[in-house]
Amino acid sequence: MVPQGGELYLNLMKRVLANVIYEDAPVGWYGDVDGYDTDLRASGRDLPTTAHTMVGLRRLDDVQSCVARVLEDGVPGDLIETGVWRGGVCILMRAVLEAYGVRDRRVWVADSFEGVPVVHSGSHPLDREMALHRINGVLKVTREEVAENFARYQLLDDQVGFLEGWFEQTLPSAPIDALAVMRLDGDLYESTTDALTHLYPKLSVGGFVIVDDYNIEPCRQAVADFRERHGVREPIVPIDGHGVHWRREA
Repeated sequence: MVPQGGELYLNLMKRVLANVIYEDAPVGWYGDVDGYDTDLRASGRDLPTTAHTMVGLRRLDDVQSCVARVLEDGVPGDLIETGVWRGGVCILMRAVLEAYGVRDRRVWVADSFEGVPVVHSGSHPLDREMALHRINGVLKVTREEVAENFARYQLLDDQVGFLEGWFEQTLPSAPIDALAVMRLDGDLYESTTDALTHLYPKLSVGGFVIVDDYNIEPCRQAVADFRERHGVREPIVPIDGHGVHWRREA
């Protein structure tokens, strides 16, 4: 149970992170769209101009729920997001630790801080087809910007760790002993596979895997292939028509 006042704090955090307070107009994915839409923002289907996350309120609720569950159940390990954009989800993770008064876990912020990888002839065919790097102009956010966003909420401290670089380079040697929640937001087949390959073995039993981009074919296929290779049979739980999660049972 979240301590007294903690739920109000976390609800306000989510509303500010998604900026449903001032309702900043979205810029769209491949062109401008008309005005702020409450439903689009709640489900994370727009691209905010100033909000610190694009995942929407429903997926933020899911993050809070998963983190709270592992804390209340005593599942050991840190928290990580791979692919953080402006840092909003990681900021919420740190806020949940703050609300529960937890001082012995860290939030890991893993990102290239250069946008998504540029595809080439050796990239996975699904990644080449999507060519998401074309919108790196809006996807690229620097480490300094993300750190500044943490600081705005007074949550930048030694419980926040940055893993800067491409996942294939940073995740294998990441100084993480155990994870309780791993949230994947790398969009691409290869990025999703890298995160699962190097982080899933560190996920404690009872921990959660959250996949933000399950509605995107490269990501969904990467998850399916990894689960098949490693015999992962835990049921996949839909969140909002976009993201999903499952809880590790063994």
